Amino acid sequence: MNEPVVPPPLPEIPPEESLIKYPCAFPIKVMGLHEPPFVETMVALAVQHDPGFDAKTLELRPSSGGKYMGLTITVNAISREHLDGIYRAFTGHPLVKYVL
Repeated sequence: MNEPVVPPPLPEIPPEESLIKYPCAFPIKVMGLHEPPFVETMVALAVQHDPGFDAKTLELRPSSGGKYMGLTITVNAISREHLDGIYRAFTGHPLVKYVL
């Protein structure tokens, strides 16, 4: 099994130069195997980092062959550090194949 690749920390960007204005609703695409624990685990991870996350907003897209599940998880990001932490949590999870 391949280990997920964890990207290096991003360089510091002053808030006035950021293209993202916080707080904001930020969609994150997460892909993994289409197995029962995947969706529930990703929802729990989203709630861990965004306690106000509403699972009803979760978008599910199975792959054409049915082997993979794509999720769009829209979190309320309050800062770049917060968003970076959410990305690290998803990319570092063993059930996750890709995060966009």
